[in-house]
Amino acid sequence: MVESVFAACVVIPVFNHENAIASVVDRVRVHGLPVILVDDGSHPACAHELQRLAKLADVTLLRHDFNRGKGAAVCTGLRAARQRGFTHALQVDADGQHTLADIRRFVEEARSYPASLVCGAPVFDTSMPFARRYGRHLSHASVWLETLSRDIVDSMCGFRVYPLASTLALIDRQRLGQRMDFDIEILVRLHWRDVPMRWLPTRVSYPHDGVSHYRVFFDNVHVVGLHLRLFAEMLVRLPVLLWKKSWRTGEARHEEEKRNANA
Repeated sequence: MVESVFAACVVIPVFNHENAIASVVDRVRVHGLPVILVDDGSHPACAHELQRLAKLADVTLLRHDFNRGKGAAVCTGLRAARQRGFTHALQVDADGQHTLADIRRFVEEARSYPASLVCGAPVFDTSMPFARRYGRHLSHASVWLETLSRDIVDSMCGFRVYPLASTLALIDRQRLGQRMDFDIEILVRLHWRDVPMRWLPTRVSYPHDGVSHYRVFFDNVHVVGLHLRLFAEMLVRLPVLLWKKSWRTGEARHEEEKRNANA
């Protein structure tokens, strides 16, 4: 299917962020983009706030009957975006940690490079907990090993514009992590599928409403298990990955030689 018209929306997975979500939605709507909220089984106070926001003309609310995890909520939102005719969806977290003033920059980058996944390269402030910073470095190192490259600058930032055609082609064929492991796994698997990625710096803080659903023990166990599975799968893919790496190196060398010859 050939995409003829670029059309973007914003997908926001929400789980018990009633104190932050209204501000997030307001700051998104400033950019004139439709919003798809996915209530991932929130408690009544948050559910009530989301129902209030859903009365806005450009806001759609979807709901999971129980908490299925961030990854599951994002997938629900991406599928709904495609069903509504959008070609791209910007994922934004509900806790207000992302710099939403950068939305226009991210969307314009996606418009210019519609086949690419446009990802945030986070610039953290002092609000980031040390344990989270250390864990990110370990996860990034694992991703670089699994892809045999450092193409994925940051595997955990959830501020991204997904090209829906290639992203849903993966989601519909591969069961991905349903919780905090989703953001990591989908990048690795899209990289294996040769989906191009572009990286834009963006400031990130932790979190504005004081609510984090990252479960230090259980989510770390999920992430470790994910990296073990991806590493094992990487070994199976190793010949192909090495061939691609060699081909890309050769192409880069050829381009550099052409530039030098024309200089």
